[in-house]
Amino acid sequence: MSGVLMGASVLPAPAAGDPIHPPPPDRQRAPQTSDGVPGAIAPWVPRWQRGPESWTWTTLAGWEVVPGVTFERFDLGDARGPVRGQLLRISYNAPGISLDYAGRPDIASTAPLLDTVLADQAVAGVNGDFFDIGDTGAPLGVGRDRQRKLLHGVETGWNCAFFIKRDGQPDIDFLYASARITQRPDLTIPTVNSPSVRQGGIGLYTDKWGMLRGYRVTDGQKKKVRMVVVKNGVVTENRKVFPKTLKVQGKVLIGRDRGARQLRQLKKGTPITVKARLTPRPKMAITGNVFLIRDGERKARDDREMHPRTAVGIDYDTGVIFLLVIDGRQDFSRGYTMVEMATLMEYLGADEALNLDGGGSSTMVARRPDGKVKVLNSPSDGHQRWVPNGLEVFYDPTAAPPVPTVP
Repeated sequence: MSGVLMGASVLPAPAAGDPIHPPPPDRQRAPQTSDGVPGAIAPWVPRWQRGPESWTWTTLAGWEVVPGVTFERFDLGDARGPVRGQLLRISYNAPGISLDYAGRPDIASTAPLLDTVLADQAVAGVNGDFFDIGDTGAPLGVGRDRQRKLLHGVETGWNCAFFIKRDGQPDIDFLYASARITQRPDLTIPTVNSPSVRQGGIGLYTDKWGMLRGYRVTDGQKKKVRMVVVKNGVVTENRKVFPKTLKVQGKVLIGRDRGARQLRQLKKGTPITVKARLTPRPKMAITGNVFLIRDGERKARDDREMHPRTAVGIDYDTGVIFLLVIDGRQDFSRGYTMVEMATLMEYLGADEALNLDGGGSSTMVARRPDGKVKVLNSPSDGHQRWVPNGLEVFYDPTAAPPVPTVP
């Protein structure tokens, strides 16, 4: 195992006309898992007993998933108690290797991660973003698929992301999603296919969302709300009473309070063009709740709550992406604090690391030596939780390695 490797990742300067977003603070967001279950409090131990020098690392199993991707299951013991982890090491420049957003046909839907990975014919994956577990099931942050492009996102509030840049290289940094109406630039739309429209704001819903159900996306608010349906670039409906269900076809704008008053001006028959955008413009992206490591600096702060955890990290020096799942809420594995997760990522050599959803959502699937893709960790609910998305790994065996240059 390598030590801490320092590195930096710098986003390109915004293109002319791009909005300038002040970076949100690197703060812990609560709750730490979508299920909201309080974590067990880590027992106090002296600081010198919390680091790698005090660990007992035992590899339980390991194999090559495909060329460029390896799996390891390990037990790690320290003064706080036993932990079991699962680690995928992905050489992201290896021939045939790629990563993408794993999602369902409808954003507002969930399924076991294994079903999604198998349907996409991926070779491995982990669960992804935090989500609206008690209502719509939709992810809280930003998501972009290589084929389906921008799926969902927010302008502020949930922007810590893992993504693949236009040049094919991975990064962990801030991403911002929003939408605008070409004919009405004064109307701001800070959420796209989000679980709820913000108080006083306007939200955009597209045919990628699925079914709008009553007043769920207005958090149950029934007064001072407005729904505008746009088809073929024309307003076809403008209503203040929502239908029980509406399959989104085209685009739907929903406003609350001030946003509802603004949408009232869009009369039936008005031609409008609604465009969503993501800044910067990656090939794929998925968000988590907080950076564990950013530009080589540890950002995790909480060293008290222990949970099952999922995280993604990048080692730029070796060209490796780490997908890490720590089991928890079980006798053989206590779970990890945020600081412990960051410390393990540092130990592996990550320059950047992002915390994904944890708790009962934490799941890793990958191809076994027998060729079957299976769940490889022990989800804390005793079975896979239904989740809206994940991060999956693909392998194209027909991709030829680069031909060496003859001097």
